[in-house]
Amino acid sequence: MSLVSPEQVGALLRNVAAAIVLPRYRSLGSGEVVEKSAGELVTVADREAELAIGQGLHELLPAARLIGEEACAERPDLIEHLADELVWLVDPIDGTANFAAGRPPFAMMIALLEHGVVRQSWILDPLHDVLFHADRGGGAFRDGVKVTGGTDRSVERDLCGILSEAFLPAEQRHLGETLRARFGRVLPTQRCAGHEYPLVALGERDFAIYWRTLPWDHAAGALLLSEAGGRALHFDGSPYGPAVQRSGLLLARNPEVADLLLRAVTADDEMGLGGSRAG
Repeated sequence: MSLVSPEQVGALLRNVAAAIVLPRYRSLGSGEVVEKSAGELVTVADREAELAIGQGLHELLPAARLIGEEACAERPDLIEHLADELVWLVDPIDGTANFAAGRPPFAMMIALLEHGVVRQSWILDPLHDVLFHADRGGGAFRDGVKVTGGTDRSVERDLCGILSEAFLPAEQRHLGETLRARFGRVLPTQRCAGHEYPLVALGERDFAIYWRTLPWDHAAGALLLSEAGGRALHFDGSPYGPAVQRSGLLLARNPEVADLLLRAVTADDEMGLGGSRAG
């Protein structure tokens, strides 16, 4: 059962995209892009969009706490409240570096958590006006049409996936080598989880692997993927949850691909090259 209307949250995202985000795409002025931490950008559009989304979400569900990426940059203690009774988790612009550079992809994401469990989620591609949403136990949808995992492929050499190597620690650097030796194609990330989760959920990519697991990057997409029949797992096979801060995440479009990925990571670990570690 939905806690809030999927259509109302989707309309809110589209309205904020039209009023705040898209008018600044390729039109950011001097001083409207700053480095909030080493290598991490924020724009005026991120901050204004987060405020507007937060106001709209508060009207829909006043009892829920709001935790936004940009608010957490100012108040890191907010992340300690992810397991509260009701929480709106907001990434106003996922892929800010792309947005700031005037290139796709970027996305806008919202997840509604209940006691740390994602109950509903939304991902908007503003440039193409495509909206994904998911309800726990109720399915995953693209513009209202149910999403399934696509054509079955379970032979390692036929698989195509994504690897984000930007934040891999030194002891995990051989992971890319291992994956490229086993699977058909391993593509670099486009630095926008809100674009890549739908690719896996739709079966356009078979898997994706990330090291950094910031909750606003993954909560919305993980529910979409699981409701489409896929898996989001840590390197030891345990399921992803936004309230548990651990590094290393495997996305697979179905359980068979998840097993292949886990075996690849385990083999890598047994060679002393990585594996599941909290972080």
